[in-house]
Amino acid sequence: MNRRVSAWPSSHAPLQHMRLNRNGHSIAFTVAGARAVQAVVVLHGGPGSASQPGMLALFDLTKTRVVLVDQRGAGESLPRGGLRGNRTDCLVEDLEAIRRALGIARWGVIGGSWGAALALAYAGRHPASVLGVVLRGLFLTSRQEVRRLFVTSRRKAPRAWRRLCAAAGCTRASALLACCAKQLRPGAARARQREVALAWRAYEEAILASSRPGRATVSRPRRANAPKAVRTLIAKYRIQAHYLLHDCWLGERRLLAFARMAEHAGVSIHAVHGMRDPVCPVRNLKRLAQAAPTAHIARVRGGHLASDPALKHGVAQAVRAMLGHAPAQNSATLGPHA
Repeated sequence: MNRRVSAWPSSHAPLQHMRLNRNGHSIAFTVAGARAVQAVVVLHGGPGSASQPGMLALFDLTKTRVVLVDQRGAGESLPRGGLRGNRTDCLVEDLEAIRRALGIARWGVIGGSWGAALALAYAGRHPASVLGVVLRGLFLTSRQEVRRLFVTSRRKAPRAWRRLCAAAGCTRASALLACCAKQLRPGAARARQREVALAWRAYEEAILASSRPGRATVSRPRRANAPKAVRTLIAKYRIQAHYLLHDCWLGERRLLAFARMAEHAGVSIHAVHGMRDPVCPVRNLKRLAQAAPTAHIARVRGGHLASDPALKHGVAQAVRAMLGHAPAQNSATLGPHA
């Protein structure tokens, strides 16, 4: 286990930036908070996104040790955008290896969107290592959800969707994901990779904006299209396409089986989902409740992103409940200040 150079902005919390080398991948992770307290691991979405330092604001770092992991090929992990040996079972075992390397007996697991699916997969495989899980905007890795994103949701952002189709050279809606994956693969023309990554980001942002009052557009700094930022985008969407084409090596039935296994082993499950989520349907909570009837479920007046005030508030409550600092919410509808 090695330390790494920090690319994060300064923080009042002492941060340790570390690496763990596994099977040709260098897994980057950041640790914040004191050692002799409860621990949690935070799992980012995507797949292929990266850890966000803003997540630390959810925690009292005098009471909680927080580990933020950049999954294989994502964020500061290397090789960036690497697909070889990049599967869900590998990510699960990476988490377990990091837990052991840090000397943590059991930790809470917090994940949003794809990170929520990974949290359930990990808890189902290693329930003895898990205090509980908190899920935000649960993604069930189903083909219906992927079709919803790439086909059905085009009605919400038709111009951005057409731009993505043109960039990927796609003529059939049902083939869009496969076309994107082909254009983003290692060795493909760099200019085409750039075009697809930028168009995918624009489409994603348009879909997310469709759930917000006023449908405000995203204002990006100029550096968002700088060469380094574009390389990061290419890696992100290359990994995302790789996972989605393979049902994330899970699928809804298997993922819910992991949820059931975790519950039967005594792992507490807390789920917070935005009622205006345009990416992961809120009905996913009903499927989770059928598989794990003791799950604590909260539907909030929000969208999909972790920065949404209602989601942020709901997740903070769920984290406190998981760690034993507050009673759990169950089958509630919460506003930003509920």
